[in-house]
Amino acid sequence: MNAIDSVTLEVADPQAAARFYSDAFRLDPARVRVRAGEAPTTGFRGFTLSLVVSQPGNVDALVTAALDAGATSLKPAAKSLWGYGGVVQAPDGTIWQIATSAKKDTGPVTRDVDEIVLLLGVEDVRASKRFYVEHGLTVAKSFGGKYVEFATGPDTVKLSLYKRRGLAKVAGVPAEGTGSHRIALCGADRPFSDPDGFVWESTAPSAVTG
Repeated sequence: MNAIDSVTLEVADPQAAARFYSDAFRLDPARVRVRAGEAPTTGFRGFTLSLVVSQPGNVDALVTAALDAGATSLKPAAKSLWGYGGVVQAPDGTIWQIATSAKKDTGPVTRDVDEIVLLLGVEDVRASKRFYVEHGLTVAKSFGGKYVEFATGPDTVKLSLYKRRGLAKVAGVPAEGTGSHRIALCGADRPFSDPDGFVWESTAPSAVTG
C-alpha cells in the first residue's frame, strides 16, 4: 500500500450525493465514490476532504457552485496567512475545504481541481504516523505531533493527519462526535482499520453516478 486510490462516502441518498458532487465539484467518480450507508453518526465525523486549486477565483467558483447545489457554508472564503479558502458541508454531511496557496488570480477562473486531500483527525498524530509508515506509506512532510502529510502519486487522493480537535477548528465545527466516520479508503492490500477507526478496503466499491 502506498496511496489512496479512492474514497467512498457512505450516504443516505447515493443518487443525490453523486449528483451533488458532479454538479458542484465535477469530481471524477473514480476518485470520490458514494454508496448507501446509514450507520449511526453524530457531530464531527473526524475527517475533512480538501479540494486544492490554483487561484482564489477558482475557490470562489467552487464554493458558489457548492452552495447553489445545496451545500451549507461553514466558513466563508477568505484570505489567510497561507492563502485563500473556505469550508462547506455537503448535503450528505461531508465537510469540504476548498483552498489555494495563491494570493491572487493569474488566469481565467475555472472549477478545475488540482488535488484532492483527505485529512484525518486523529487522537495521536505520532502513533498514527507510525501505523501508516508500517503499512507502506511514505512521509512527505511532518511537523511533530501536529501534522503529517504522506507522499502520493498522480490520480490518487493525498492523505494527511491532523489532531482531531485542531481539524474540527479548521473546519469550523465542534470537535465532539460519535459513531461511524461514514467513509472508507481504498488502496490497501487487505482490509484493516487504523487506530482511530478509519476503514481501509482492498477493492473499490462500484461508483454511483446518478
